[in-house]
Amino acid sequence: MKKRLAFPSFLPLLLVMFVTACAGLSGPRRVELPLHQLQQAMSNRFPFNSRYLELLDINVSNPRLSLQPGTNRVLTSLDAFIAPPFTKSSWAGTVTISGGLRFDPMRNAIMLSDPRMENFNVNGLDPMYSRQAGKIGSFLAAELLKDLPLYTFRPDELRYGNTRFYPSQIATTMNSLVVTFEPMK
Repeated sequence: MKKRLAFPSFLPLLLVMFVTACAGLSGPRRVELPLHQLQQAMSNRFPFNSRYLELLDINVSNPRLSLQPGTNRVLTSLDAFIAPPFTKSSWAGTVTISGGLRFDPMRNAIMLSDPRMENFNVNGLDPMYSRQAGKIGSFLAAELLKDLPLYTFRPDELRYGNTRFYPSQIATTMNSLVVTFEPMK
């Protein structure tokens, strides 16, 4: 009398489990980038010093990030110090700039895009000069945050086994960026 092995009856079940496991590994996945990590990356790029139109020395420092879940934008508030090089007067204030988010495949990085000045307050500045101050704020927005990398992925973070992943969606929550990755086909 021959004994039958029980293994062949489990073979279809094992095959289904294997295929299901592989599908889970190569399906969409989400990565959260916490606000404190993004804040650290931003802080490492400051202070920023520049001369605007050869008329004003501008120093910008102390970036403070917040995430805007409703708009998927990043809001950055910075301390600004403005001084004409030919006078002894100077002004201090704050500038608030928002930026959209995009993925740059050449740099494997989440980048700020479409910077927009939201607010520019300069203490002690005559209201007559507020329009010019707005132009300086717009200059700062473009100069400081356009194409600024917030997070750069290591090549191994974009690959699992032989499958490459690409970010299909970037969303903001109150405390993190959430990046959804899809397998490349």
